[in-house]
Amino acid sequence: MGFALPSCLGDNEGMSDGQDFGMRPPGADKWNERFSDAHTAYGTDPNDFLAEVAARIPEGPVLVIAAGEGRNAIYVARRGHAVTAVDQSEVAMANAASRAAACGASLTTVVADLADYDFGQQRWAGIVSIWTHMPPPLRRRVFTACVAALRPGGALVLEAYAPGQLERPGRGGPPVRPWLLAAEEARELFAGLELEVCREVERDIAEGRYHVGPSTTTQVLGFRA
Repeated sequence: MGFALPSCLGDNEGMSDGQDFGMRPPGADKWNERFSDAHTAYGTDPNDFLAEVAARIPEGPVLVIAAGEGRNAIYVARRGHAVTAVDQSEVAMANAASRAAACGASLTTVVADLADYDFGQQRWAGIVSIWTHMPPPLRRRVFTACVAALRPGGALVLEAYAPGQLERPGRGGPPVRPWLLAAEEARELFAGLELEVCREVERDIAEGRYHVGPSTTTQVLGFRA
């Protein structure tokens, strides 16, 4: 993830060090420290659900939010999309740009807080949100903006930890219920989309050091009419 304000967790969440996530979510400095490690925090392969449905994203520009070190953004870019990756961590975005260049992918990186980012109107053919966890008021704001920012026919691809993840401490995701996304809430937040997939699943995850093992997640694939 990466934003100038400590308001959101994305492909760099997973902290469970006793912070009060309701009041003091980790800020950019924390993520810059994590992404300064020589090894990728969340691996280099794309998220499994994204890889499963990426072919459904129509031709055109794609926005990847809370993009971390760019593994998902690079994957989408290599499929031929013009991709913009947004994260609050300067280190994460620098790593993403470097890795994209190394594999010949074109990637636009933006260091920004999702609380302030201008998503635009009917701008994107696809928006990808993988492990973007936020407090409820910001979650509503950001996902409402995502719906408005999709072009007609544009696709939203999302995977987030569901409330059942609280029964799996240390496996990934924020350790407090309000930051987790249930499928029922996702249906309400994305009511403006035609939802082809909106489900809670239990599956094994192997994405770097911080997202590992049996997990409970919410998956969404939706299209703007």
